[in-house]
Amino acid sequence: MRKMIAFYGIAAFFAVVSCSQTPQPAAAQNTGAAIEFETTEHDFGTIPFKGDGTFEFVFKNTGKDPLLLTNVRSSCGCTVPEWPKEPINKGKQGVIKVRYNTRISGSFAKSISVYTNTGEGPVVLVIRGKVEAPPAASEDATDK
Repeated sequence: MRKMIAFYGIAAFFAVVSCSQTPQPAAAQNTGAAIEFETTEHDFGTIPFKGDGTFEFVFKNTGKDPLLLTNVRSSCGCTVPEWPKEPINKGKQGVIKVRYNTRISGSFAKSISVYTNTGEGPVVLVIRGKVEAPPAASEDATDK
């Protein structure tokens, strides 16, 4: 009886171990495309309230096959990315334009995840800075 329990225990162990090593789906396998950014972080410093909160992250396809950006997501709705939807050919550059809502005053640090067909995990871009407080309403406007 003990041999039978040990046998079933070992069989269950191997069944679990063999199932846990699933192959990567075809979309996640390396296609020969590669992405390289000039920079993955940008510090705006101090930005005026309602000022320009845009930055362009420049990247290049350093692989041998066309690069496709499958999705670009920001960590919150206050940061809006724009990216090329068409494939980027070998050796060519592309731009991801990121716009932060500068109507929100205070310090910020936001991340943007870039998903591609390279077979690697997402590349994380970071923007940070501080938006000045809005100007106070003038006393003349409150007297009227």
